[in-house]
Amino acid sequence: MSDKFLVKGLNGKKILSGKIKVNGAKNAILKAMASSILFADKIEMKNIPDIEDVKRLSELLEKMGAVVTKKSKGNYSIDVKNLKEWNLDREISERIRASIVLTGPTLARFGKVSFPVPGGCVIGARPIDFFVDGFKKMGAETNFKNDRYYIEVPKGKKLKGAEIFFRAPSVTATETFMMAGVLANGKTVLKNTAMEPEIKHLADFLNSCGAKIKGAGTPTIEITGGKLLSSKNVVYRAMPDRIEAGSFLIMGALCADNLEITDCNPNDIEILIQILKDAGVPLEIGKTFIKIKNNGGIKNKDFKSIGFKTKEFPGFPTDLQAPMVIFLTQASGESLVFETIFEGRLSFVEDINRMGAEIRLLDPHRALIKGPSVLRGREVESPDLRAGLAFVLAGILAKGDTIIDNVYLIDRGYERIEERLQKIGVNIGRKN
Repeated sequence: MSDKFLVKGLNGKKILSGKIKVNGAKNAILKAMASSILFADKIEMKNIPDIEDVKRLSELLEKMGAVVTKKSKGNYSIDVKNLKEWNLDREISERIRASIVLTGPTLARFGKVSFPVPGGCVIGARPIDFFVDGFKKMGAETNFKNDRYYIEVPKGKKLKGAEIFFRAPSVTATETFMMAGVLANGKTVLKNTAMEPEIKHLADFLNSCGAKIKGAGTPTIEITGGKLLSSKNVVYRAMPDRIEAGSFLIMGALCADNLEITDCNPNDIEILIQILKDAGVPLEIGKTFIKIKNNGGIKNKDFKSIGFKTKEFPGFPTDLQAPMVIFLTQASGESLVFETIFEGRLSFVEDINRMGAEIRLLDPHRALIKGPSVLRGREVESPDLRAGLAFVLAGILAKGDTIIDNVYLIDRGYERIEERLQKIGVNIGRKN
């Protein structure tokens, strides 16, 4: 697969139009795939996008003995009857951050798990001690050698339920220990948990297959452990990707006249919708769609600058910070962006400044943006998944051509994004 995008900019014109469909949520699907380890049989999955992270996690599960079958577009099955391996493959794990969530169900099923430091996007420290400390509380012994963690329940014993308090809400840690608790002895109580909709989505699926999880989507989750789950002919259907929906919404606000974003759940991005409305973007909200209507006659400089702070759900998602920064380069006035989740996630603004933006990085967490700015196309390299999509958005806005390198990182989370954008009028192609 080629590794560059060439985007021919619209020079600020707002002419995109049509409909764009939101795919299944990457951050929900990867955790549902990991949950297959909790099952005695197999699970069926629908609405699964063709993205690199799904391919990598499929490979990792297959290394463990699972049989992952792509039955048709968007439809998968994962058979874990012959699951046997508890050592997570180093090469694959180092390429995908979501590999860490396999540790919970693997430890609960086999009583042991070994894993390297996981990979994914390089956007700041993502501490592993959340996981090591939690597994200790559940009765496991931990060791670190040769750049691998070894977690094991003493022989003759089983993972036991425990009370675990997270010093800061963590989506990945919440999901990992929620799954570990499904097969642990007794009750597991998780406190100060993340409340993202993907967590409740996972819990609802597991409960439909025999798990006993209460409180998902609230700050306290209780799990009563039991035996291996059975799919009972339940089919997992991925929820809409709220980050993809939000990315398309910001793109439409800046570049579209009339655009309909379909197959989404507006309630999951309520804070973004409110900010864009307050900025002056004309929106119509339905149950499963968002329409940007008659936006072509509104100049982007007429939008108001509105600063924001990233926070855990229901706050502003850190994964939408980068595209929202692009929006604020076009609105009039100064706005402060405060990234509270990851300290390295604003590093991409240097490239946006080279395109013509006026963004001052105050510290690793805060940026002051002055708009409006005229962006000019240039060659940039995607540092991570979400900043890569922001570069695509900047390229669409810009005057001239933009080349985006390291497209693999964008492919990790967006299925054939160039083909989908072409259908609404974006001049974008994949190049060697």
